[in-house]
Amino acid sequence: MVAHEITDGAARRAGEQRRAGEQRRAELGQFLKARRARLSPGDFGLPRGSRRRTPGLRREELALLAGVGVTWYTWLEQGRQINASTQVLDAVARTLRLDRVEREHLYRLAEATPVRTERERSVVPETIREIMHSLEPLPATLINSRFDILMSNDASEELFWEWHTLPCIHKNNLWCVVTEPSARAKFPEYDDQVRYMVARLRSAYSAHLGDPDWAEDIRRLASLSREFAETWERHEVAEPESRVTTYLHPAAGQLNFAVSELNVPDLPEARILVYTPRDDDTRARLPLTRRAAAPGAIS
Repeated sequence: MVAHEITDGAARRAGEQRRAGEQRRAELGQFLKARRARLSPGDFGLPRGSRRRTPGLRREELALLAGVGVTWYTWLEQGRQINASTQVLDAVARTLRLDRVEREHLYRLAEATPVRTERERSVVPETIREIMHSLEPLPATLINSRFDILMSNDASEELFWEWHTLPCIHKNNLWCVVTEPSARAKFPEYDDQVRYMVARLRSAYSAHLGDPDWAEDIRRLASLSREFAETWERHEVAEPESRVTTYLHPAAGQLNFAVSELNVPDLPEARILVYTPRDDDTRARLPLTRRAAAPGAIS
């Protein structure tokens, strides 16, 4: 009897997830159609044509302007179950001239953002917040075992303020790195860093086997990033270790950091990443990453 109840419960949850997915994809299609109807061919210098019966851009016109396949975009509007990378979604968003709120709505409907449960939105104790702020001017970020960003101090926020070309809606270090088109150009050790992060995620996953939030998060990231999917399938694991990283900042130039990892007993599975300059040149240029840095400062 118990086995039947477990099987029935799993089937019921699977059915609910399937129906929720269908509803989400239908909502995505309706949203795209509504935003497409707001635009006209003239907005892009295209001829209107004499046989146009509906307002707005046609699907094929939007696909052409966004640089995506007509069939793929048609399926997206029809609510079919297809993968959509953040790079492709961003091209669609730019063409539709979506604002920040609309882009975030698009990404959520397309499952281009990680699942975030209330359980993981940990309240950061005031003592930890004070420690984070006391580390200034060293950049510091508080993350959990899934690389969710729980808190960053001002130095960290400003250091990485301009490196995204896509809206930073993930609030997750790993997601940001593997879905951001410019990441490889900004981080010279990109391949090694991604391999290490995925190995750390794989190590942490062993404590969360059977957790549907973790499984769904990994599934969605794998569907968005072939690089992540291939690296994940290597089944590599890693433990904490001292790391170095180089970041090419638009104003400060090349910055070389040692990355230290501090455990936080008050928050299970959380850790503080502290970025310390590895050389005098980086230490001298670090103030240029602050938004209040005066023009003509050290260059």
